Amino acid sequence: MTIDSFLGKWCLISSEGFEDYMKELGVSMAMRKLGSMAKPDVYISKDGDTITVKTESTFKNSEFSFKLNEKFEELTLDGRKTQTLITLTDDNTLHQLQTWDGKESTITRKIADGKLVVECNMNGVKCIRTYNKA
Repeated sequence: MTIDSFLGKWCLISSEGFEDYMKELGVSMAMRKLGSMAKPDVYISKDGDTITVKTESTFKNSEFSFKLNEKFEELTLDGRKTQTLITLTDDNTLHQLQTWDGKESTITRKIADGKLVVECNMNGVKCIRTYNKA
């Protein structure tokens, strides 16, 4: 498997624990409420060895581009500026490690049964968001 299995448009179909995860990140209550109501579409595209992840919702849009195994500065949807490293493991899981202010969060993305399963974890507070391919 390669990054190609992740490419395309993905629509959120379920989300568990997202509000708790945002709370752990330090996101304000107002933003958490809006964030948990949003049903984002995620677009993953590739140009050469640069991968772009674009998230669009009625609430907020974001976009970041990266090359596998190269650190970059990411501005997250909730306004954090993180040092981020994304790797692709042998079991075809995209691992995203964000570090900022001495804290860290991991986001893994994998394809299971044709769905994109995104797991976010900070200090053991986990959230699982599942997307269908559009």
